[in-house]
Amino acid sequence: MNTNKQFTDRFDWVLGFLLLLFLIISLMAISSAQTTGQYGINFIPRQLFWYIIGMIIIAMTMFLEPEQYKRMAWIIYGIGLVPLIVLAILPGSLEVVAERNGAQSWFHLPFGIGSIQPAEFMKTFYILAVARVIVKHHENYPLKTTKSDFLLLVKIGALFIVPFLLIMTQPDLGTGLVFIAITVALIVVAGITWKIILPILGAGAGLGGGLIWMALYMQDFFINTLGVSPYQRARIYSWLDPYSYASNEGLHLISSLNAIGSGEIFGKGYQGREVYVPENHTDFIFAVIGEEFGFVGASLVIVLYFVLIYHLTKLTLQLKDPFSTYVAAGIIAMITFHVFENIGMTIQLLPITGIPLPFISYGGSSLMGNMLALGLIFSMKFHHKTYMFGNNEDD
Repeated sequence: MNTNKQFTDRFDWVLGFLLLLFLIISLMAISSAQTTGQYGINFIPRQLFWYIIGMIIIAMTMFLEPEQYKRMAWIIYGIGLVPLIVLAILPGSLEVVAERNGAQSWFHLPFGIGSIQPAEFMKTFYILAVARVIVKHHENYPLKTTKSDFLLLVKIGALFIVPFLLIMTQPDLGTGLVFIAITVALIVVAGITWKIILPILGAGAGLGGGLIWMALYMQDFFINTLGVSPYQRARIYSWLDPYSYASNEGLHLISSLNAIGSGEIFGKGYQGREVYVPENHTDFIFAVIGEEFGFVGASLVIVLYFVLIYHLTKLTLQLKDPFSTYVAAGIIAMITFHVFENIGMTIQLLPITGIPLPFISYGGSSLMGNMLALGLIFSMKFHHKTYMFGNNEDD
């Protein structure tokens, strides 16, 4: 079999086609979002540039085998922690540090390129490290017991707590929630007994519910004792009662609800928008889609995400390598949570956390981080096809 035919057989054309569809939707939605004139910048060339960089990242990532990523997982994890530590110790007054909405989460890039958010890449690095830990643990403890499961949970917790605390000190609640979603998913697929998982999930749900209850009925304790920042506090109250904060923090949500609602069934047509939505090219891009293409167009976008997640899940079930399976599961959890949280916050189902819509929202860090994750998926498919019917590397 020649090399070209091997590549054709091993490349994931379905995933590539889905990315092409997301590119088209992204450019159309961003182009329309710009008509409000909120910024005097044309974001289309920039988004196209980040997509090209993302494709290069996929190509570079794809040609390394999953086994190589397994061997390098600890090194990659450590490299990912370095910029997070630097952000935590550098004063925000330095020009190299970019601060937005009270969060010190970005580095300025030279030559006017923009900024980069290290946490977006750390998500994938973290998944690689946890997948390696799970695989090694199962190799060392082939007989599963409650004690061994608890030990695995401690190992995962140790990996989780460092990047999570660094990200929360920025502070970046949205990205912190993504890390929690990834961790929960990997704990479940790792096969840890439900005797351990259920109490933890119950405690987490109780904590979350308790915080919301305190925000509503124990405001002095919530604000003063827990030390919740004014920005985070405003996010919570504007989610629960946006119309009481219509002139400030609630503006985003009210504008988003008005835009999506005004689209009705079929929308107002491409670039037929009338409702002004702040940050509509980034976090609130779904409001643009809902207003212009209505319930039908918004539903088609959601269906496209379901197709993506279904395809990734189907591929994961075909993988024979445990490490690849855990990595793919973590990536699926990451993308799924991003989609659910972003769309949920635009319709008041969930609080606003600043999480972008994967592959559609404008943003270089988010797009490149997601492309890096999909590059690992491409790698798994590419090399899995090579060895599917045998162990001969020359097949």
